[in-house]
Amino acid sequence: MAGTALVTGGSGYIAGFLIRQLIANGWTVHATVRSLKREPEVRGWLDVDNGKLEFFAADLEHDAGWAEAIAGCTHVAHVASPFPLGVPKHADELVVPAREGALRALRFARAAGVKRFILTSSMAAIAYGHGKGRDLYDEADWTNLANPDVMPYPRSKTVAERAARDWVAAEGGDMEFASVNPAAVFGPLLSDDLSTSIEVVKQLLEGKVPMCPDVGFGIIDVRDVADLHYRALTAEEIKNERFVCSGPFLKFIDVAHILKANLGEQARKVPTRKMPDWLLKLLAIVRPELKQVVAELGNVRGGDSSHAMERLGWTMRTPDEALLATANGLIERGIVKV
Repeated sequence: MAGTALVTGGSGYIAGFLIRQLIANGWTVHATVRSLKREPEVRGWLDVDNGKLEFFAADLEHDAGWAEAIAGCTHVAHVASPFPLGVPKHADELVVPAREGALRALRFARAAGVKRFILTSSMAAIAYGHGKGRDLYDEADWTNLANPDVMPYPRSKTVAERAARDWVAAEGGDMEFASVNPAAVFGPLLSDDLSTSIEVVKQLLEGKVPMCPDVGFGIIDVRDVADLHYRALTAEEIKNERFVCSGPFLKFIDVAHILKANLGEQARKVPTRKMPDWLLKLLAIVRPELKQVVAELGNVRGGDSSHAMERLGWTMRTPDEALLATANGLIERGIVKV
């Protein structure tokens, strides 16, 4: 099966690999970017059959461009969502565009007669706000928004996915809907435009993190995230599904040891000492962006991906492969000097 699919956030990390996989399997792809000024650059690093790829200017908070982008599409992968490195002053800076962007994409998809809509959500919509009593989460779990400690990014992903599911239930008609909920995404680089998660490996390699705080994340390779999206787009009888997309949960110190063990001298700046909790809390007083790291101290938020594996025949690479692909990409591109 191959048709025409819209991939939003077409200049993004996950979207890039998904676009590649779709076109390699015979699909025509419409991709949104906020400005068509980026089209030549993105085409350059995607390196696909340009006759199968068309770009459209559209953003999450305005209607302009959406009808044109989605015209003729039978499938949508809504990947676009704000994910900054720092913490915004107000959660609505992320919540509003994430929610309104998802609802806008859904409305235009329904109007265009789209058959299936896949939302890129996140483990952030599943595993936050529950305290330290649990360490493994699956599709039945939702981030607890009643907990005031939930930071803006997980809040935005939770609100957006819940709003999308409520809209589909009330307004979606026959349109099939599913979400893919990735953990922290690593893997090969497509460009020098780094996603937020890649910054973790970059800062470790550069020695910007002097010690490893007691925090971590589930690890997943971007190629496997794209593949799960592709399978969700193309499998039979997908409706109201939710797919956790996470490999093992690793702490910063685990990531550091993987880099040290495999990169030799190139990882000489990578720290191998654990940071005392009190020191991170002290640093957060003068560096407010660290407050979201402090909130994660001691937490384990593993994701159970067995449903995606059983339902879609999906498999994933090891954390080592994903992390080393990132590290080698950063070094080969000269983004990290070693």
